[in-house]
Amino acid sequence: TEKYNDIINSTQIVCEAVKRARDYANAPGSDLNPVTFSTDLKSFSKKLGIKTTVLKKKEIETKKMGGLLAVSNGSSVPPRFVIMEYNIDKVELDTIVLVGKGVTFDSGGISLKPSQNMAEMKMDMSGAAAVAGAMEAVSRLKLPLRVIGLLPLAENMPGGSAQRPGDIITISNGKTVEVDNTDAEGRLILADALTYATKYKPKLIIDLATLIGACVVALGHVAAGIMGTDKKSIEELINSGNRTYERVWELPLFDEYDDLIKSDVADVKNVGGRWGGAITAGMFLKKFVDTTPWIHIDIAGPAIMEKETDFEPKGGSGFGVRLLVDFLSNWNKKSATL
Repeated sequence: TEKYNDIINSTQIVCEAVKRARDYANAPGSDLNPVTFSTDLKSFSKKLGIKTTVLKKKEIETKKMGGLLAVSNGSSVPPRFVIMEYNIDKVELDTIVLVGKGVTFDSGGISLKPSQNMAEMKMDMSGAAAVAGAMEAVSRLKLPLRVIGLLPLAENMPGGSAQRPGDIITISNGKTVEVDNTDAEGRLILADALTYATKYKPKLIIDLATLIGACVVALGHVAAGIMGTDKKSIEELINSGNRTYERVWELPLFDEYDDLIKSDVADVKNVGGRWGGAITAGMFLKKFVDTTPWIHIDIAGPAIMEKETDFEPKGGSGFGVRLLVDFLSNWNKKSATL
């Protein structure tokens, strides 16, 4: 009976965490912006024993997070950078950093999106929502890991002070980026977050992002794209995806794709043209993790559902929470087999 009670209890915890992620994703941009989102994250996590720090614009400027600042320039709402730390003092435990793209509304900026379906872009923070949900579940399940959630939050708007195509920005690791398209903004805020993630010297960084429509063209709303530098963990995430039915499909990161994001005026360009868009986005992110094992999961398709299924509502699905929790729950078993 105790075994079944444990299963029921853990299932309830994961379901509640998925629900939180869905509620965040479905909230309109007028209600959920970087300021209100970060306030809510701090308030709910306090009850869970997660140490949550919210960096405001001045601190973001001090840390020279040029990507996060540039993306939020066109909005009247300032950016936030949220750091959620579970078991932060237990340095003997394996450290995993989860990074979630948190664009609370994405108009495309100066490279304005078409108006059709633009309302869905209130869900462009689904990666951040999934990380928040996963952090809740990890804490309530008391997993024996040191887990950090990093959520860069910005609103991408075409205001008078918005970044322009042709601008050159500097990310916090010193790399310069030519902004060729202001609608390729998710990778700019993730670049700063990934750079920050490396400071923890983790065993693994996983980022989740509704990064690019090209991934939806490739895989539809059925699976997320996965790519990265830790082959063993990619295999384990594929297994977790099959168990939880939050399926992921690996895309290659061959060196040749790097040529597509070369810039004449900066270290790297933020878009790579028409071909292999999901992969060139991944190649861009790879430049900001140094040698730390890293995995990128593009959830653009399955995070935003066009119609309901047996177990997902229309709209924000909360995709990624169950996947991450299953993967992290099996982490120590994985380590034992290495």
